[in-house]
Amino acid sequence: MNIKPKQHLHPNNKHQSGYDLDALSKIYNPLLPFVFVNKYQTKTIDFSNPKAVKALNTALLMKYYNIDFWEFPDANLCPPIPGRVDYIHHIADLLKASKIDDNIKVLDIGTGATCIYPLLGHAEYQWQFVGTEIDNQALKNAQKIIDKNKLNKAIELRLQNDASQILQGVLNENDAFSVAICNPPFHKSEEESIAANSRKLKGLNRDSEQVVRNFSGTHNELWYKGGEKAFLHNYLYESSLFKTKCQWFTSLVSKKDLVKGMHVSLKKLGATDIKTIPMGQGNKISRIVAWTYQ
Repeated sequence: MNIKPKQHLHPNNKHQSGYDLDALSKIYNPLLPFVFVNKYQTKTIDFSNPKAVKALNTALLMKYYNIDFWEFPDANLCPPIPGRVDYIHHIADLLKASKIDDNIKVLDIGTGATCIYPLLGHAEYQWQFVGTEIDNQALKNAQKIIDKNKLNKAIELRLQNDASQILQGVLNENDAFSVAICNPPFHKSEEESIAANSRKLKGLNRDSEQVVRNFSGTHNELWYKGGEKAFLHNYLYESSLFKTKCQWFTSLVSKKDLVKGMHVSLKKLGATDIKTIPMGQGNKISRIVAWTYQ
């Protein structure tokens, strides 16, 4: 018996039935030392151990998405593959419903050291990507992943030189995207991030005195001045400056109580259609807010 994810996944998600840890360990041997049988006679890993989490997600990428190289510093956020690919599948539904099905090009805001959304979006749907990032070291690592997997024709990276800007400074005059995607930082500060991580570790029955994030994460990935709300409203405003550059703008939204304010702001900014798409994201319910000016 193998571990099953606790989330409500998109029907097209390959991880519906959980993880076959034996098969994954054969694909990626470094996973094997982290696999054990728990008291319920289920094969599992210790999800509070960042190295175990990283090994599992590396194995998933190798087995299901033909990614042969996926290495990045331990300090960087390790994205959980089932949740990340769920966003991709929901975006595919959005594009299909809008009859956008040719030459799909995606803008990934904050692509990170792992380049995860471009890897998954290209593997599942052969989409083209431009990924933006404010951290030059993260960008260099993402480029190495692209190079090693021979994905240069599918994925382009751009450095955002101004951390206070999201779209300004990285979009070119000739850019035209089918959709923009974004997974914004959730917290206002390092203190807030540590407190949230302590609560999560407590849920995993681990000592919260040890400040170890099971999915890791640097300050650029986890917090933003003013938190998720400030980031999102900056993004909404900037999207109104580039109304014709993307057919759809989207973002994950962690805090449910932000959605109403986003809808109000978007109507004022001239959005012609706004959607809130519920989705499972890890052990919690998240949602995507999508908007268009076209």
